[in-house]
Amino acid sequence: MRNTLPDDEVTARIEAALYSAGRPLTVDELVRASGTNSKEKVVRIVNDLVKKTKSTFKAIEITPLEDGSYVFQLKPSYTPLIRRFAQHPLIPAAALKTLTYIAYEQPVTSKRLVQIRGSQVYQHVKELEQMQFVEHESLGRLKVYRTTENFKEYFGITDLNSMKSKLVAETNRQNPRPANPEKS
Repeated sequence: MRNTLPDDEVTARIEAALYSAGRPLTVDELVRASGTNSKEKVVRIVNDLVKKTKSTFKAIEITPLEDGSYVFQLKPSYTPLIRRFAQHPLIPAAALKTLTYIAYEQPVTSKRLVQIRGSQVYQHVKELEQMQFVEHESLGRLKVYRTTENFKEYFGITDLNSMKSKLVAETNRQNPRPANPEKS
C-alpha cells in the first residue's frame, strides 16, 4: 500500500520534511517521511531535488552531506547578508562562539573556557547543554566539556578532525597573513 503514492506526492513529502526539519535528514528518515518503502526511489527524487534547487534557486540549496544525509539550507555565501534579518537565532552569537571553541578544543575544562570566553561562559554552557549540543564530565570540582552526538547530527559533522581542518582553512582564507614587511 505504501508504494501507491504518486511521485508528485512523494516529492512533496520529501520537500516538506527537508524544509521543516532545520537539520540534516538521513535517507531512512526521508523514506519514512515520503510514504514509500523504496530507498532507491527516495534517493532518485532527492537527487532530482538537488538538481532542481541548483537550477531554480540562487540562495538556497539541498545539499548531500559526507555522511549520506541531506540538508535544505541557505547557501553559506548568503549567511552574512541574512544575519541582520534573522530575529531570533537558535543559538545566540556569544554562545555560538563558545560552542565553536568547545568543538575545536575538546575536551576542554571549565577553567580554560572561563579564561578564554569570560565568566559569561557558564550561561553559554547551560544553554548549550539544554540544547544537547555539549555535555560535561565532572572531575572533582572541575568540569570537562565536549560536544555530543546531537551536535554532530544537527550540524552534519561526521568527522571532528575534518571539521577542525576546514575551520582552520576557512579562517586562513578569510584572514590571510600579510607578507613579512622585514623581507622587503
